[in-house]
Amino acid sequence: MVLSKTIDLDSLYSIIFQKETLVIDKESLDEVSACYNFLKTFSSDKIIYGINTGFGPMAQYRIDDKSLTELQYNIIRSHATGAGKPLDEIYVRAAMVARIYTFLQAKSGVHPELVNLLIEFVNREIYPVIPEHGSVGASGDLVQLAHIALTLIGEGEVFYKGERRNTAEVMKENNLKPFSMHIREGLSITNGTSVMTGIGIVNLIHARSLLWKSVAASTMMNEIASSYDDFMAEALNTAKHHDGQQVIASMMRDWIEGSQCVKQREIELYNGNNEKIFKYRVQPYYSLRCVPQILGPIYDELENAEKVLINEINSACDNPIIDPETQNIYHGGNFHGDYVSFEMDKLKIAITKLTMLCERQINYLFHDRINEVLPPFVNLGVLGLNYGLQAAQFTATSTTAECQTLSNPMYVHSIPNNNDNQDIVSMGTNSALLTKRVIDNSFQVMAIQYMGLVQAIDYLQCQDKLSPQSQQVYNEIRQFFPAFKEDTVLYPKVELMINYLRR
Repeated sequence: MVLSKTIDLDSLYSIIFQKETLVIDKESLDEVSACYNFLKTFSSDKIIYGINTGFGPMAQYRIDDKSLTELQYNIIRSHATGAGKPLDEIYVRAAMVARIYTFLQAKSGVHPELVNLLIEFVNREIYPVIPEHGSVGASGDLVQLAHIALTLIGEGEVFYKGERRNTAEVMKENNLKPFSMHIREGLSITNGTSVMTGIGIVNLIHARSLLWKSVAASTMMNEIASSYDDFMAEALNTAKHHDGQQVIASMMRDWIEGSQCVKQREIELYNGNNEKIFKYRVQPYYSLRCVPQILGPIYDELENAEKVLINEINSACDNPIIDPETQNIYHGGNFHGDYVSFEMDKLKIAITKLTMLCERQINYLFHDRINEVLPPFVNLGVLGLNYGLQAAQFTATSTTAECQTLSNPMYVHSIPNNNDNQDIVSMGTNSALLTKRVIDNSFQVMAIQYMGLVQAIDYLQCQDKLSPQSQQVYNEIRQFFPAFKEDTVLYPKVELMINYLRR
């Protein structure tokens, strides 16, 4: 993929998930060079933060000319202080891509050598070891970005071909050289929102997958329940003026097309029905009937999250901003992560609500006195002797509860630090990481829901009456998760189902 100054979500998916090779276009690289050359000329006789001053609260100290290169190395080495589990490779890849796009805005004053080396790392799948913890998200992701920078100067550790190794050895194997310090590369690589943005983009892509899978599961739930189909009708849903609700209802109508399982109210109830006690519920439970109203706001949030994250990745997010066009350098706070932090909190809440919907639909499937058509826990064996998915519900319930706790916002949890220089911070990376945890949890809960769905379909023997799309899902799942009657160890099947849903 040829890189220019802007990128969209589809292209990010290709780079991050499909590992498409990156090539920078000449025009973009020329702009990076022009910005560097402007900075080189402009900074020769001026006081500019992070070039000839200390960093953060140490900015009041002027740095001697002989120590300027050492200053840039010092910020990298001194800030590589992260702790905790290393980020998975996909999040590191996304963070490096986000950093490349900051530099492609040509407002950072870095030498093109740094951009080219970052692209080489991405293309060769050399992933810096970045601990999860360390960022307060206000001077950006200083600590985590310092761990990336550490590897780019040939120090620290990387993951390469599945092994955690010394960076210098891996670079030597790949005929790569550490980048050189020219003016402000040390500060530029460590200062900004690229880690929280990278994690956020992966979160968003996974969240979109969860939403589509939840629409599919919810539609199949209504097939199993023999629901009346007017809850997804266009006339009903356009009566409420929310885009997301209308999109979800439309998706459900498309999915249900061809199904013989759902019922039409016009035929069953509006055409001379004489039943005193109705065999089928006149209106199903809210977790089945209100899906457009529940998933609709989640759809709208995902749309807004995409807007925020794409704006962020296509922005210059370090400090100061080097602007050749106005022939000036501006000091400010573009590294502050509030946009990402706030959006990750909202996304986290949205996916928790989606998970709660999954859990309630699981309860409907598993509770025989509620659904009135299935055995307890969709148990296809001998009741009392066998247990079906009884214990799997424990996992779904406990995991949903954890999501609810994790949904408390990080955005408002600012703690002043850095000698009160950073007196209000975003905690954006924490917010993105908690959202990642909620998304991982949601896949686990949904996996159990899909296991229950196919067991219920087998019990009702309604495979041939499902919509074509539901039949396809059923057939795909039964290839790796056969129907079971005798009790069996299920956790490997849960993992297989999670992998299926993540595809």
